[in-house]
Amino acid sequence: MFKSIKTFLLRGDALTLAVGVVVGAAFNNIISALVDKLFTPLFGVIMGGLDFSKASVELLGIAIGWGAIVQAVINFIMVGIALFIFLRALGKNPNDAPVPTPSEALLAEIRDLLKQQQR
Repeated sequence: MFKSIKTFLLRGDALTLAVGVVVGAAFNNIISALVDKLFTPLFGVIMGGLDFSKASVELLGIAIGWGAIVQAVINFIMVGIALFIFLRALGKNPNDAPVPTPSEALLAEIRDLLKQQQR
């Protein structure tokens, strides 16, 4: 069993995934800092200090915190904007399609040939 686990963990897929998770976690810190320390304060100034996070409405004796949902949506949008700006600063266009691998290109060619034959 140990040998199987070792084989699984040392396969290229598992190692690539592990590296991706670690780099993603570090990248998350950068984006979170951009949003928390730059975008959120700027947005707060623009909105006149409006904070939705504590807004709620009482319904049947239950406090429904709708403001937290609105704030989460705003934070999501700000993270997306920060990520877009950060990738643009690195010279990457987030809207560019990834370059297909040779096997993907071959599969696309086979697909196109099959479509032509069906006509």
